[in-house]
Amino acid sequence: MRREIDVFDYAGEILKAVKKGVLLTTKVGDKVNSMTIAWGTLGIEWGRPVFIAFVREGRFTRELLDKNPEFTVNVPVGACDRKIMGFCGSRSGRNCDKAKELNLTLEPGEAVSVPAVRELPLTLECKVLYKQLQEKEGIPEDIRRAMYPEDVGSDEPMANHDYHIAYYGEIVKAYILE
Repeated sequence: MRREIDVFDYAGEILKAVKKGVLLTTKVGDKVNSMTIAWGTLGIEWGRPVFIAFVREGRFTRELLDKNPEFTVNVPVGACDRKIMGFCGSRSGRNCDKAKELNLTLEPGEAVSVPAVRELPLTLECKVLYKQLQEKEGIPEDIRRAMYPEDVGSDEPMANHDYHIAYYGEIVKAYILE
């Protein structure tokens, strides 16, 4: 069962969860991939509710988002198995089926082709309205040194050489799986 919610009634909980990590789930064909993110925000853009997710250029998630510009944000409610976040944040979906390895329960999306994850029941279904690559020159030098070192490759999870793309996802459905 799904209980529809007003996303802004849960804004505090969602943003607190983002600080600890939530899942960003994508899908192309029958390939589903969930990635832990800790950079994201809620807002209103063009009069529409949005979740802005930041995904590094070299990530498999980026490849999937560019092929299917829809995603879900999966947020824990109550106790959460932190192993899910650790696994989804340290392994690439290029090399494994994270949902299968973690035995996650995928529930079909209502307004998007991407599933919700029952184990993280607060779900935002999003359609990408806009995307923007961060401009290196616009980022303060101290942040660039800390977050984007030039001597680290970008092809593995946790690598951080490449910059982020901001994906503005219009929140088209918000609910809690019960």
